Amino acid sequence: MAGILGRKVQQKLAEAMSKRSHFSKDEVDKLLDMWSLITAGGTRLDRNKFRDVLHNTFDMTDDILMDRVFRAFDKDMDSNLSQEEWVLGLSVFLRGTLEERVAYCFNVYDMNNDGYISREEMFQMLKNSMVKQTTEEDPDEGIKDIVELVLKKMDHDHDNRLSMDDFMKSVKEEDLLLEAFGPCLPDTKYREKFLADLESGNVCLDISQAKS
Repeated sequence: MAGILGRKVQQKLAEAMSKRSHFSKDEVDKLLDMWSLITAGGTRLDRNKFRDVLHNTFDMTDDILMDRVFRAFDKDMDSNLSQEEWVLGLSVFLRGTLEERVAYCFNVYDMNNDGYISREEMFQMLKNSMVKQTTEEDPDEGIKDIVELVLKKMDHDHDNRLSMDDFMKSVKEEDLLLEAFGPCLPDTKYREKFLADLESGNVCLDISQAKS
């Protein structure tokens, strides 16, 4: 009886979430099944388990960016993801509109959550994500040069930092700038595989195998 009741509650939740996301009711239902598998029937998804999903399913490896992706999903900032944060976060992560993805990437890059991406934040993210060179040249100087070039291109109001408006205008002019400071959205092949597996119902199996 409890299992039947639980399934009815989940289906009702899936229907409600489907109206607020880019997923169908059936897709949300499967995402909630995944949630139960990942959390072992718990009520919250913590940072470490979420990082396992990012790494094993989407091949993300940058520690700083994975932490920032978690923060972008964690809307109430309680250091855990609820079922709603899981589904709505994945909705943007996998199928977001341009405006949704711009806002998401901006939030990832705004490391101190002050509404701006500063020179220091750009430097930190680029320093962590760029391939280390084996030349004698100081790599920090090269990164500083890139930061200045990015600011020159994206800082529309010339205040030496990027606002959401600066970022939105820049990405609409050149969509490659969406992930200018490091990959925080899934690579196309991993996104398409996840969505194909979601449709076929194989995602839970993949995650289960990745954890073992």
